[in-house]
Order: sequence, then structure tokens, then C-alpha cells
Amino acid sequence: MAIKTVGILGAGKVGIVLAQLALKAGYEVLIAGSGSVEKIALTVEVLAPGAKAVTAAEAEAKADLVILALPLSKYETIDRSGLDGKLVLDAMNYWWEVDGIRTDLTNPLQSSSELVQRFLSNSQVIKAFNHMGYHDLFDESAPAGTPKRKALALAGDDDAAIATVRGFINDLGFDSLYVGPLANGIMLEPGSEVFGANVTLPELQDMIDRFAQSPRGQEIKSARENAAL
Repeated sequence: MAIKTVGILGAGKVGIVLAQLALKAGYEVLIAGSGSVEKIALTVEVLAPGAKAVTAAEAEAKADLVILALPLSKYETIDRSGLDGKLVLDAMNYWWEVDGIRTDLTNPLQSSSELVQRFLSNSQVIKAFNHMGYHDLFDESAPAGTPKRKALALAGDDDAAIATVRGFINDLGFDSLYVGPLANGIMLEPGSEVFGANVTLPELQDMIDRFAQSPRGQEIKSARENAAL
């Protein structure tokens, strides 16, 4: 799948940084905020010059890849019909200060991206860009082959979509580590050792391996095996 245009839903810190990186990599970037286009146009013009502020509907319709950079509690407000057949990159995390106390978003044995995929049932959801802080994303981007280049993990269920997103991650300046199906995205979320990781590919692999062998990792594995019975 060739990506030329990236649509970003969410004009906050993460959305703006991803827009900056995508522009630097040569992509066309469309950004939609929660309000009117006029509300975010100046912010986009100043912080991500070259990106275009648009409606969510336009971002969804014109983008080859759509990034979700909204507060996680807002995912059900997305017009999912506009994302039918689209490759969707979930960069969201649960923050109680922003999202409120939401037990439906904090199942300790389930990745929040599984909820997003269930909601966007006609889209292909890949989880990425959510374990590294936005400052680090901006500061650590580096060309392929750079010594000690930092790495980003991703999780997903479709081989073609995974390959496409890995290429996109590389273009934005990071090595990539595939950690398995979308359910494994729980390893990248707040509360895990990997969350906040700003490390090289071998270091990230070590962290993932340690999580898998930890008591929590074993609990998650056991719960999934029992659910499959």
C-alpha cells in the first residue's frame, strides 16, 4: 500500500508532532481538530507549516493513512463510515486526567486498541506511536542507519498493514519492532515497562521479552488462552 497523504485526527501535542515528522518525510498532511477548521488553522500554520487544517470528513476521505491522536475517550465520536476500508494508526492512550475515570477503557487484560478495532470494524487498525513521549518523538527522529537510532513498537493483525506502517515508521525516523497481534498492544500502554521507552531496537526487544515473562505478562497470556477455550 502506497501512502502519499496522511490524515491526523487530533491537533494536540501528539498530532502536531506526528504532522511535523510526516511533513519532513515528504508526506502530504491533513489535520482535523475537535472544533471548526478555523479553530486550529493558525496552530497548524505556525507549528506544522505545510500541513493543511481540514474537517475530519476531509481528512478521512483524502488520506491513505489516518492517525488517531485524540483523547481515547473520544474514539466513539469518530465517523467510522468515513474510515471504511482505511488503514488506521491508533496512537491513543488512556489518561484519567483527560478521559475521566473510565473502567471500560482500563481492562488490565485487554489493549485499548482492541476496543478501537471493534468500533472501526471495517478498518484495519494498527497500534503505534503511543509508547514514546511526544518530545522524544520530535527529538529522536533520525535517518535509517544512524547509530543507536531509537525504535518504536507496533502491534496489528494484518501482514500488509503491518508492512506499510513499518515503512511509515522508518520514514519518520525510527526503527520498528513488531510485537505481535493487536491484543499485544497492551504491552505498550500506560502501566507497562515499555510505556515511555525511548530506546534502541535491541533494548526495546529486551523490554518486550521481560514484560512477556513478568507476572503480569503471564497473567495476560493465561487469560487469553482461557478465553480461547
